[in-house]
Amino acid sequence: MFDIEEELKKLPGKPGVYIMHDKNDKIIYVGKAVSLKNRVRQYFRKNNKTARIEKMVSLIDHFEYIVVDNEAEALILECNLIKKNRPKFNVLLKDDKTYPYIKIDVKSEYPGVYYTRRIVNDGSKYFGPYANPGSAKEMLDFIKERYKIHQCRTLKERTRPCLNYHIGRCMAPCMGNVDKEEYRKQVDEIIDLLEGKTDKVLKDLENQMQEASQKFEYEKAAYLRDRKLAIERASAKQKVSNISENNIDVIGIAKSELEVCVEIFFVRGSKMIGREQYFYNDLKDMEDKEILSGFIKQYYFDNPNIPNKIMIREEIEDKIAIEKWLSTELGKKVEIKTPKKGEKLRFVEMAENNAKVTLDNKEKDKSEILLELKDVLKIDKLPRKIETYDISNISGEYMVAGMCVMQDGVIKKNLSRRFKIKTVYGQDDPKCMEEVITRRLRHSIEDSNGGFGKLPDVIFADGGITQIRATKKAIENVLKEVHEKMKEEINAKIGNVENQNNKGDIDSEDIHRNTKKEREIEDIKEKFYNIEKELDIKVFGMVKNDKHQTRALMDENRNELKISENLMNLITRFQDTVHETAITYHRKLRDKEITKSELDDVKGIGKVKKQALLKHFGSVEKIKNASLEELMEVKGITRELAEKLKE
Repeated sequence: MFDIEEELKKLPGKPGVYIMHDKNDKIIYVGKAVSLKNRVRQYFRKNNKTARIEKMVSLIDHFEYIVVDNEAEALILECNLIKKNRPKFNVLLKDDKTYPYIKIDVKSEYPGVYYTRRIVNDGSKYFGPYANPGSAKEMLDFIKERYKIHQCRTLKERTRPCLNYHIGRCMAPCMGNVDKEEYRKQVDEIIDLLEGKTDKVLKDLENQMQEASQKFEYEKAAYLRDRKLAIERASAKQKVSNISENNIDVIGIAKSELEVCVEIFFVRGSKMIGREQYFYNDLKDMEDKEILSGFIKQYYFDNPNIPNKIMIREEIEDKIAIEKWLSTELGKKVEIKTPKKGEKLRFVEMAENNAKVTLDNKEKDKSEILLELKDVLKIDKLPRKIETYDISNISGEYMVAGMCVMQDGVIKKNLSRRFKIKTVYGQDDPKCMEEVITRRLRHSIEDSNGGFGKLPDVIFADGGITQIRATKKAIENVLKEVHEKMKEEINAKIGNVENQNNKGDIDSEDIHRNTKKEREIEDIKEKFYNIEKELDIKVFGMVKNDKHQTRALMDENRNELKISENLMNLITRFQDTVHETAITYHRKLRDKEITKSELDDVKGIGKVKKQALLKHFGSVEKIKNASLEELMEVKGITRELAEKLKE
């Protein structure tokens, strides 16, 4: 048994990382400390903790720690563990968007320029991210149009050059007769351009133009002039600020009652080339400096695009450790600045204002959707959590169900769940729906902090009145179970009281004990009444037309509800998402069954031995006809296994 107080006494006063576990041994928080003894003890002392930390501490069952030599090592280990385990109480980059970059494989003999969304530590240079994919493609098109670099994904020797060479858009390095210095000169110019050093590029082009004119190379001079004009036009489009820094990221924070938005601006060569937004739930009671520290560590971990400066509003606690770590990663000095005045402060304010606008717009969209849903569905409270279910099978085979969640008007794919039907045999979709929803509701009643979270406010069944009735029956089934469970717990308490009363005379201690039991019985009733209240879930159907397209929402009286086009589009996406979840799982099971062999049913025969047997004999039929000695010729097949196979 893990005794927290005893383990706290054993903590060393050294730097390291501490890892908090819940009763299921799941990691719920990872932190670093200059002194493990001082930091970890703070969580278990009576002091002013935020509601979020209070909740986390209440779930801690045990903890472990790893001692390191210094704070920088602790920071890197902390980042690794957070990335691997994604603890629920850490600041996590939940946004799964991948932004485009422009990649130059500078280590190649003849580097190419490519569009990519995947950053690999391969020695290439990456430029971006571009918040708008169109901007990245536009820049790439500009480079391909104005520079004679190869456009093939893989550079192979050819017997003749491709069309790009003949139209003057490639120097044909594949033919092996290219001036490497001239080719590399173009690549260096592209790098300067992507780094925002347009003034240097324009000056170099001007000099090259003058040189070509003096040599009477007028065609080359005209080509250089056109390139210069094109770069000037592109540069003019990009210029949005007069900030004097060349390579900085600016981070701003905005908070609402429900969410926190972190907005990051990318400034390269005094120009803003893009931005990103990240949204976090349940962080509103966390201090800005804590959010910023967690965000910076998560964002720049394994990110090759580290700027020279990061500008933020609040001074963060582990600033020096993070600066050292980022400087080591970049290979040159990285600073985290908190400007107090001037253009730099205005740029931080600009990031914060944009974060606020982004958050306000998002909140407004959510509020409008939730209010419209509340009005359309004629329910008393905002439908903050809606779940939908879909059944998938072929003639009663490989029966599965998909579940999807809409939280605060947003479809949350990461909360999707899949079910294998366990009690229904033959094609009976309503019975399958009843089974799945019964199982799902039980999960939350048994553990509201588990993988399914709280019970939904509303359920949308994928179908009409039949599926609505099946869903309502599932809710009724669970309600009955709740009532039975309450009776059992109350009867157990009453039984204890009666046993004590039957012992003889009732004294004051018995009266006190009985009063306590009565209070406990009232607590049991209150607990189950709360569950009963949560099970007051409204049910509607998502009805499709003959073309399998979402047509309407239907209530339990078969009334079709009038909804706006925006809401209809959202519900259609919701229905499509749950259908995709169910059908994907169905196909996976079906495909798995198709590849199944009789060998899978033999105890002791795993994937490796199965492959070895099939490779040796060629088919299951030949394995059946083989003798024990022949079977034992296969690596890993003992006499015991050979006898099992024959049997």
